[in-house]
Amino acid sequence: MFSAAVLLICFGLAAIYSITISSETPNFLNFNKQVSFAVIGLILLFVFSLLDYRLWKDLEVFFYSFAVILLIAVLFLGRTFHGTKGWFSLFNFNFQPVEIAKLALIIFLAGFFSKKAALMKEFKNFLISGVATGFLFILVLFQPDFGSGLILFAIWFFLILLAGTKKKFLLAIILLGIILFLTSWTLFFADYQKDRILSFFNPQADPYGRGYHVRQAIIAVGAGGFLGRGLGFGSQSQLKFIPASQTDFIFAVISEELGFLGVGLVLFLWGVIFYRLVRAAMKTKDDFASLFILGVSILFFCQVMINIGMNIGLLPVTGIPLPFLSYGGSFLVVSLISIGMVESIIIRNRS
Repeated sequence: MFSAAVLLICFGLAAIYSITISSETPNFLNFNKQVSFAVIGLILLFVFSLLDYRLWKDLEVFFYSFAVILLIAVLFLGRTFHGTKGWFSLFNFNFQPVEIAKLALIIFLAGFFSKKAALMKEFKNFLISGVATGFLFILVLFQPDFGSGLILFAIWFFLILLAGTKKKFLLAIILLGIILFLTSWTLFFADYQKDRILSFFNPQADPYGRGYHVRQAIIAVGAGGFLGRGLGFGSQSQLKFIPASQTDFIFAVISEELGFLGVGLVLFLWGVIFYRLVRAAMKTKDDFASLFILGVSILFFCQVMINIGMNIGLLPVTGIPLPFLSYGGSFLVVSLISIGMVESIIIRNRS
């Protein structure tokens, strides 16, 4: 699992470097930052793998409260990028607290469900977990960042499903999701977010406007062929036809420059990570540990599927980055910490 994560980071760094050298005056600031965050993240991965995971097993309320404080603080003290007020800026580094909130929610729900495992069919416990998640969801919508809010909702929904809640509660969740989407569309969504969703249903209606991102990404994915055009030789990525090529659409860059073979290797590495995560969750006898690993699996799986889906036109563009590959310091560091925490569980549950 560790090796697969490191190799994915290398793929991401290669793609970011390739995008950078195509500029008339190459600026390697983002590349250097990503290398720095990768090193920091790997150090923290080892630190968290050495710590006994039982240290945070009973601190789910603390982690949840810390996440709430960060999400409230960023609404008043944060910086705005691309219409979303969701970053803290410190010493020329930008940090996105919602990434911590995702991990904190996994810890909170794993702790809550492990203690209430026999009582999860009761509406009271279902409601408590839903309200806790909903509060984080609303705070994230105020930024507004619907993509991250969707990930928070998905973590809760699938963990509720795995915890054995009643079917009628699941139907209530679906109905609530529809209501939340309609409410968010009216009250929270910025115009560019509405355009992203509308362009998904009809990308050809405005191919040079709101449908431009997806159209160019699909062209890049198709242009890669089997072996790709080579790093630094992708016309779509090198000529800047792909917007947000280092973040949201880095999969399109990898597809064009490394082709089906490169993409196949990336998906194989993700397959290795998911296999190891599920295997670890099944082997551990600790309910908290098992639910935590499943929560991390859900987090990664949703982000990978959503990002790849929006790169090939199967899902609306929601601004969800590709784990270990997309540019983003806080996202990369928290992802590596998550792997470190899983490694800690695996080490201490070996038979």
